[in-house]
Amino acid sequence: MSATRILESIDKATRRTASLPEFRPGDSIKVWAKIREGEKTRLQAFEGVCIRRVQKGARSTFTVRKISYGVGVERIFPINSPNIDKIEILSRGRVHQSRLYYLRDLSGKAARIKEREGTESERATDAAIAEENKAAAAAAVAAATAEGGEKKEKKPKKDKKKK
Repeated sequence: MSATRILESIDKATRRTASLPEFRPGDSIKVWAKIREGEKTRLQAFEGVCIRRVQKGARSTFTVRKISYGVGVERIFPINSPNIDKIEILSRGRVHQSRLYYLRDLSGKAARIKEREGTESERATDAAIAEENKAAAAAAVAAATAEGGEKKEKKPKKDKKKK
């Protein structure tokens, strides 16, 4: 067996079985990491902006930066680490670089990242969820109408401006 095949088999064995959501630099994410304190383990959230992704097979990592009490904190997470429980994507950022190290020099409003519109597949998924919610709401209204008679929805009153 050649050395590359051995390395490939080790690489496959150490990869994460559960997939993580797709995210890229500029996205605001919340990483739930397992913290060991003596005998106990607990989950701790690390919420910030992904400023870097390195894709090198089993050694893939991503860096998350947050501001904690006015001090910038960066943490590097291995993607295949068993200590990462889950990753939540809070917002997707629109950036033009793959390494966002320039955020280290910015603070306050200057460090904001514009939100990007989702891809077509994300929009289609969101539209499908919205349609399901509308259908469920219509079914709930129909069930309530069948049980208790017809109820009219009240329209909110409009405030009239005094001239």
